[in-house]
Amino acid sequence: MSSKNGTGRHQERRRHPRFPVVDGMIEPITISFSERDKKLPAILTNLSAGGMSLILFLEPPRAPRLDMVLNLPGLEEVAIQGKVVRVNAKSQTYNVGIAFTKISRKHQDRINGMAEDHGDCETRITLRLPEPCVENCRFHWLCAKPQKTPHARWRAS
Repeated sequence: MSSKNGTGRHQERRRHPRFPVVDGMIEPITISFSERDKKLPAILTNLSAGGMSLILFLEPPRAPRLDMVLNLPGLEEVAIQGKVVRVNAKSQTYNVGIAFTKISRKHQDRINGMAEDHGDCETRITLRLPEPCVENCRFHWLCAKPQKTPHARWRAS
């Protein structure tokens, strides 16, 4: 969400910065809606410490709560509870916004760190700095940018 500030520029209103799950790619996940214990495949498009956006191919059930296990590089087996806050239908797909109602502080901090490093990387690329990819990047696991460089701690032995 954004709104125009006095300068005519858009200002971010979200409490948590978000990032694309995999730049230029999408990540499949399965979510379980608690009310019916129904599992649906979904495509995770972006993530923040406060929620996520995903694409479903079936209309989501009207459930008061949903349970998910997030399994991404750097975020393995993260149990999350959330609620649907937005559904935009287009043809046979549904863009769904989910606000997290239960996620550990440790995982919120990790997601915030990944979002921060992603934003810093975008800034370095925009400024055309010679080395946009840094050694301690917490987003490195999910990065698919052409500027990505291998780091010693992530290289296979």
